[in-house]
Amino acid sequence: MVMPDERFLAATRASYDVMASEYAQKVGSDLDAKPLDRALLAAFAELAQAGGNGPVADVGCGPGQVTAVLRRLGLNAFGIDLSPEMIAVARRTYPDLRFEVGSMLALDLPQASLGGLLAYYSIIHIPWERRSDVFFEFHRVLAPGGQLMLVFQVGDDQGHRAEAFGKAVCVDWYRQQPDEIAELLRHTGFEVQATMTRRPDSAEKTPQGYVLARKPFVES
Repeated sequence: MVMPDERFLAATRASYDVMASEYAQKVGSDLDAKPLDRALLAAFAELAQAGGNGPVADVGCGPGQVTAVLRRLGLNAFGIDLSPEMIAVARRTYPDLRFEVGSMLALDLPQASLGGLLAYYSIIHIPWERRSDVFFEFHRVLAPGGQLMLVFQVGDDQGHRAEAFGKAVCVDWYRQQPDEIAELLRHTGFEVQATMTRRPDSAEKTPQGYVLARKPFVES
């Protein structure tokens, strides 16, 4: 019997496998036109370095362009993605960086092994009711003082996409509210440092949300 988790993960994996090359071309230079995102990534990198500068995972890294930014910012960054084809593209594009196939619901990482974790538009494919499971997993793999940064589209709606780049896909997406994300993170043991929303630019349909949090040095 196929469990529900396996169905949505398999559908998301297969969809990104199908569109990996086209998606990589589309997002490859996205950050060039996003100065605020670049600034927040730089702040995340500085906070991660101040917390101990352990390895930093870019979870849901896609074709790896943000992982490369984190490395240029001085972090020992590596990427994890559900899609083997996305990981193959990332490895070809950035052969000097480390990329692994994996799921954010069950990261193949030791407890307290990371100095930082970034999920840049990757929690958007996790059903709302499973977000706490993901955040508990993020908390597990972060070392005390480890930094977390989440980026997502803001909203209360969910949707389904059946076509992308002229190809058939089957992927669900879920928008998020920063304050709700912050409360879920507090419930899973994080200290929330900042939440922010920015207005959409000309290529975006919704506001964009950012949350910075930290795993405490001493659990309360």
